[in-house]
Amino acid sequence: MEKKLIELINKENNRNPYTDSELSKLLNVRRELVTLSRQKLGIPDSRERRKRVLLKTIDEILHMDKNISERELTKEVNKRGFDISRHTIRQSRKELKDYKKNQLNMVNNDLEETIEKIRLEPSNKFSFKNIIGAQGSLKPFIQLAKAAMLYPPHGLHTLILGATGVGKSELAIAMYEFSKLSNMIKDNAPFIVFNCADYADNPQLLMAQLFGYVKGAFTGADIDKEGLVEKADGSLLFLDEVHRLPPKGQELLFYLIDKGKFRRLGETEIERKVQVTILAATTENPDSILLNTFRRRIPMTIQLPPLDKRPLKERLEIIKEFIRKEASRTHSAIKICKDALKAFLLYDCPGNIGQLRSDIQVSCARSFLNHVVNKSKIMRITINELPSDTKKGLLKIKNNRIEIQRLTIDSNIIIHPDNKPDKIVGNEGIYIFPNEIYKYIEDRYNDLQNQDMNQEIINYIIGNEIEEKLEKLIKKVEDNIRPIEKKDLIKIVGIEVINAVEKIIKIAKWKLGIDAGKLYYVLAVHLSTTIERISKGKMIRNPQLSKIKKEYEHEFKIALEMTEVLEEELDIQLSEDEAGFITMYLRMMTKEKEAEIEGRVGVVIISHGKVANGMADVANRLLGVAHAKSIEMSLDESPEIALERSIDIVKNVDEGKGVLLLVDMGSLITFGEIITQKTGIRTRSLNRTDTVMVIEAVRRSILPDADLDEIADTLEEKTKYISRLTNSNKKIENRSFKKRKAIITVCITGQGSAQKIKELLENVTSEYEDSIRIIPIGVLESNMKNIVLNIQSKNHVVAIVGTVNPNMNNIPFISLEDIAKGNGVNRLKNLIENDDIKTIDIKKDRYEYRLLDLIHSSLTILNGNFKYKEEVIFELSKLLIENKYVKEGFIYSVLTREEMAPTFLTEGVVIPHANPSYVLKPGIALGKLKREIYWDGKRIKFVMMLALTSQCMKAMGEIYDFFQDRNNFMNIIEQNRFEGIRNVLLTYKGGN
Repeated sequence: MEKKLIELINKENNRNPYTDSELSKLLNVRRELVTLSRQKLGIPDSRERRKRVLLKTIDEILHMDKNISERELTKEVNKRGFDISRHTIRQSRKELKDYKKNQLNMVNNDLEETIEKIRLEPSNKFSFKNIIGAQGSLKPFIQLAKAAMLYPPHGLHTLILGATGVGKSELAIAMYEFSKLSNMIKDNAPFIVFNCADYADNPQLLMAQLFGYVKGAFTGADIDKEGLVEKADGSLLFLDEVHRLPPKGQELLFYLIDKGKFRRLGETEIERKVQVTILAATTENPDSILLNTFRRRIPMTIQLPPLDKRPLKERLEIIKEFIRKEASRTHSAIKICKDALKAFLLYDCPGNIGQLRSDIQVSCARSFLNHVVNKSKIMRITINELPSDTKKGLLKIKNNRIEIQRLTIDSNIIIHPDNKPDKIVGNEGIYIFPNEIYKYIEDRYNDLQNQDMNQEIINYIIGNEIEEKLEKLIKKVEDNIRPIEKKDLIKIVGIEVINAVEKIIKIAKWKLGIDAGKLYYVLAVHLSTTIERISKGKMIRNPQLSKIKKEYEHEFKIALEMTEVLEEELDIQLSEDEAGFITMYLRMMTKEKEAEIEGRVGVVIISHGKVANGMADVANRLLGVAHAKSIEMSLDESPEIALERSIDIVKNVDEGKGVLLLVDMGSLITFGEIITQKTGIRTRSLNRTDTVMVIEAVRRSILPDADLDEIADTLEEKTKYISRLTNSNKKIENRSFKKRKAIITVCITGQGSAQKIKELLENVTSEYEDSIRIIPIGVLESNMKNIVLNIQSKNHVVAIVGTVNPNMNNIPFISLEDIAKGNGVNRLKNLIENDDIKTIDIKKDRYEYRLLDLIHSSLTILNGNFKYKEEVIFELSKLLIENKYVKEGFIYSVLTREEMAPTFLTEGVVIPHANPSYVLKPGIALGKLKREIYWDGKRIKFVMMLALTSQCMKAMGEIYDFFQDRNNFMNIIEQNRFEGIRNVLLTYKGGN
């Protein structure tokens, strides 16, 4: 028994290990015996076995968001494959600190962690790893690219969309490399690239380049010549700027994609056969510039985001990588000063990554010239080397200060031409900065004046930089564990200064209630420097003085009172500029208390399809700003990914006054609520969006006294504003019915997923909440029709919404896919508002499939040696496609469904499936795996890929009932022949 016990524990899911009770059932022995044997073997209990990986997961989540709530932390941990309560999270969070301290001594656990890391690490077939953002903002797009290249038998033709410079060509190259590494094409297969714009003015020559020609095809065609299509046989053909391809060329490509055949120019009888996967890229709207016949033959579309929609931390990595490439070209280390780095991070870059690289190259070229002339050891990029438009990025520092401080630390960076790590230089001590503040201002004035900047901009830049430096100085004093003692400080600044500072500190403490201790050290050193400059006859202007006197009037009056004391104590004369500097120190100490709100109201437009970018662009151009930001969701993009993108952009545009979200359909209205809960940023959402409304929103939001609620209320007018955080009391009039109206939600996976569909519908129909019920049921319920009849007896069922149509006559069915796309929402609302509800009439003259009708040896893979769920999905889909059970788009629909929610049935079993519209005839592809694999965090050994229709309800009920008995699962996975699996099902009572 001990041997079997060890085997079970070695194979268990370490996120949800077996309890002693579960082990006793699997071993068919008493629980007490299991506990004694486990203790004898020195094996910890299930909680301890799970502890290491649980604490590691919690630590990772906290590292990304240290302020996450206990509720959200529990939800995120369970999303990663655990099944634990908030109480367990609370206890584990307390244990985390001690665990991290003892981690180095836990040799066995370290070994397990290494094994776990290797197992969970992605395949080495990862040619996308060098793309910055591959595990960040670009992850969903790279997943689509991988899926396209792995789709059997030769990959999917793909259209890559995006503005100029977003990296379309780089993605295409990575897809080609990934295809080679994945053995989809041969290692020596060429990557053929053709820019359609090169020959756009000469269509005949363009066609000749693509398809080749025979001798005499046209004037100058003296020999036969193969085209790029032939050269790409067995590989990939990348067509850049495909919108420049003439209609005739698109028609020929359509024929090539459809038939795999083409003719050279001048050929009339011979047809040549090739196998080519086409990657096409364009900056234009494909629906308006490509023929429908051609567009429909490209099943995969990937839309890359522009640079300003990506996180600043990724932009920093892109900047460093481009500088590293220039360092390699020049064979010299490059030091980028902090101001220059900030400008690169923040300036408007309409040409995206391409323009960013170009601007970096210009800066490096100027730096290299100085490097050669001055014979310096390394190249230096300062603000002087930057193009003029790039320098304007410094004007945006104030609105991005916190993140910029975090990204640029406190120093300059040296980047080497080899693989040496970046070197951080310029580490300031606690008391160094105040001695340099005046010199810093002088140098910055001279520097900025030499760049022909006007006085207002100079004051703005320097003022913000001084505030930033003061904040860092205060933070250094706070973080310093052993601050300098008074007797040591006297040696630095003198007893007179110390005595004077002690008197003015009391004034600050009494009148502002601030922590005088923090202010003591910085004022003492600052004042010492001030006295030294006055003795040398040097005076300095405070660039923030006008702002200080106007905005910080209370602190400035106190600072003037403090300067009077200083003048009397030290026998010196201090100007208002010096009082302004003292005010800034005081302001740093009182800032947190007041939590002052500055900036403008942000505006973000979110749409399904290609709508938002156009409206934002029109509003920005008309008003001469770049204020409105946009997010466009592809129709197949999961809500989770769209929400993460929305959170990133809201964080980026928030200036302290909140963000107005303009969305084009009701299903997006709750994004505002979720974003506010996750980030703390105030939002308002409006679900009626047009260009005029966007223009008015932007116009109002950029006004100095803009207020989020006032703007939203004004724009709202008669439009209903729906949000759970600030929900209007306006409800659609509740009509009186004899029976309350109801919507039934169903999902092929079970009632849990039907509950998630219910939650989605609650968001898009919240204005009807007083007059409608939403009732979730599982398709797996064997008596589903009786359940519907029971619901119908008490309610008016206006619609059924879900992933499969149960085919109840006279009850309209709306697919979840239509709800996600938006067109189903309006249809659902029309049904809710229509009082004419017909009685239910269930179809009876239909053949009902049973489970044994749907499984076949030709649809079965036994002991499949797979590592990842995508491999399983591709192979099982391939069987269904080859045997003509499903249409070509089936696999893509399966992958899309996987993104929506898990498709787990029970422990060890998963039932991936697609929209029934892709099913030609019902069938189930079976996959018994050689070893367990992780499927969204859970261990899976048996896969049933469902290609079902509404005639398969009875079969679904049988599947559900069969796997409720754990013994049936154990019997299935012991079988090595299809006949064995079928016999297990035959002996099951529901299979007869």
